[in-house]
Amino acid sequence: MRHGPILAAAALSLLAAACGKSEPAAPAADEQAAGPAPTAAAPSATPEISDEEKNKILASLPAPYNAADVSNGKAKFALCQSCHTIAPGGANMTGPNLHGIFGKKAAAHPDFKYSDALKNAGFVWDGPQLDQWLAKPQTFLPGTKMTFAGIKNEKDRTDLIAYLMVETGHKP
Repeated sequence: MRHGPILAAAALSLLAAACGKSEPAAPAADEQAAGPAPTAAAPSATPEISDEEKNKILASLPAPYNAADVSNGKAKFALCQSCHTIAPGGANMTGPNLHGIFGKKAAAHPDFKYSDALKNAGFVWDGPQLDQWLAKPQTFLPGTKMTFAGIKNEKDRTDLIAYLMVETGHKP
């Protein structure tokens, strides 16, 4: 009777599957990592820019960002993406959507609840401001709600800022 519990579990699974509405089976772990199967792309208000166009944007950035490694910057953005989106019209999460951030006054996103410290900061986001922020937000602006510990490596910050400039609609 060693197989009794296994058979009972299998029978319960079959009964549960037979009851109620059918739902698609959960994707296997490797399917979840790969994402959904490709579908026809819906028309977008802002078309995806080509790698060639991204390289032109990068070359037009002020130093040191024009010589940055945007691949490394993209990798460093993995530290940010659990709280921020960068797509045009992207959702606010724990942090605000960052599309179009450069050239805007701090705490300017109308649909996000900022800390009083950031609301009263009075600066405009640019590369040097973001560099100081990313080094250690709590030191740069005491009272901020952002709990991120910071990025110590200056090159990593430069690469991340260049990536954000290229991907978020920065206008030199």
